[in-house]
Amino acid sequence: MEHPYGYIKNDKVYLRGFLGQEDRIIGEVKEDEDSTLKYFEDRFVLLQEKVAKLKRDIQENQNKGSFLMKLIHLRESLYQSDALGDFEPLIEELKEQEEALNEIIQQNRKKNLEVKRELILEAQEKKDDTDWKETTEFYKDLKLRWIKTGPVDKEYQEEIENTFNEIVQHFFENRRHFFEGLALQADENIKVYEALVLQAREAHDFPDAKTAFDISKKIQKQWKEAGKVPAEKRQPLWDEFSKLNNRIFSRYKRTLQTGPQMNPRELMRKVETLTEEIKNLSGKPTSYELIGRAKEIQEEWRKLPPRKPKEANLIVRSFQFFSDIVFEKAFLEKLVHGKYPDFDEKPKAEQIQIKSALLKDLLRRDQTELEAAQQNTENFRVQSADFDIMMKKKLFAVKRKVDVKNYILKQLSFN
Repeated sequence: MEHPYGYIKNDKVYLRGFLGQEDRIIGEVKEDEDSTLKYFEDRFVLLQEKVAKLKRDIQENQNKGSFLMKLIHLRESLYQSDALGDFEPLIEELKEQEEALNEIIQQNRKKNLEVKRELILEAQEKKDDTDWKETTEFYKDLKLRWIKTGPVDKEYQEEIENTFNEIVQHFFENRRHFFEGLALQADENIKVYEALVLQAREAHDFPDAKTAFDISKKIQKQWKEAGKVPAEKRQPLWDEFSKLNNRIFSRYKRTLQTGPQMNPRELMRKVETLTEEIKNLSGKPTSYELIGRAKEIQEEWRKLPPRKPKEANLIVRSFQFFSDIVFEKAFLEKLVHGKYPDFDEKPKAEQIQIKSALLKDLLRRDQTELEAAQQNTENFRVQSADFDIMMKKKLFAVKRKVDVKNYILKQLSFN
């Protein structure tokens, strides 16, 4: 059976060749020949509607170039479509549309090239700008405009992309180097502030109020001359530094005040009494009342004249040692109760085991600190008597921390 654009032979439906193609089978007879031909004619009508819709979409859309690949795929598919109809006009129509789109795309790419070259000039003008905040926002906006600008011809694509990216990267590399430099300098400045805080601690613990005051004046001047660091890092150091120096000044001021002085014998008796009392407290279980009394004893000690008889040196060290034991034990109690809410319900042996384990862990840290302090004392050889005294003072303080923990461990082992 014949058809204007095909035929039926041996129950097979053929489409006549067009545009250099040979006749090909597109289906077979299902019920009868007329209904079969009608089915393939209707399929061709659907293809016509698909082409018409694509044309309308192109006409109604501003970004016409975005339809190019869809058009090409549709045109190529017509050569393989299983339908009966005149394919040549449809294919020709799509070819004309393709040429029109290519022309539009070409024009758009020329405009895009002009726009991107202008953006490159804008980028070039600001690449060495050091107003980091404002210029960073400028480049963010510029990169967004670059992305929104469509593609250019392939022959220019790589060149302009590289040029633009190199300029933008130049600015951001400069910015990165600047802030890395600031960060490195800030790190160095932080070390200066930390060292000054350390000296303030040592001066605060120095027995002679006048020497401590002189050191305080020196390090306060050095603090003012130290470089910039982020406020959030500097503030905690400043809080401690200023508090220590205020205490140093207050102590020095008290030594200048005139008034009745304690005679040596009375002072010795008071030193011995306070030391004996704090020693007794150090051997008792920690309690709120005990800590309160220990603080009162320390306050009484601070009110004593800073200069004490030479024969009181060992007693002064004992006072410091047993005071540390009292407060170290209080810290240990706080630590175990924080870590084990049910600590008080545990058997006595388990409580001792837990305390000993935590204390040994703290002791290892102190021993590491002691080794570092010993090494620093050996390595630092400066022409400053004050600094040398402070280093030795630091070494003694760390050693006392180790001795205190070892003493408490022995107390625990006898329980």
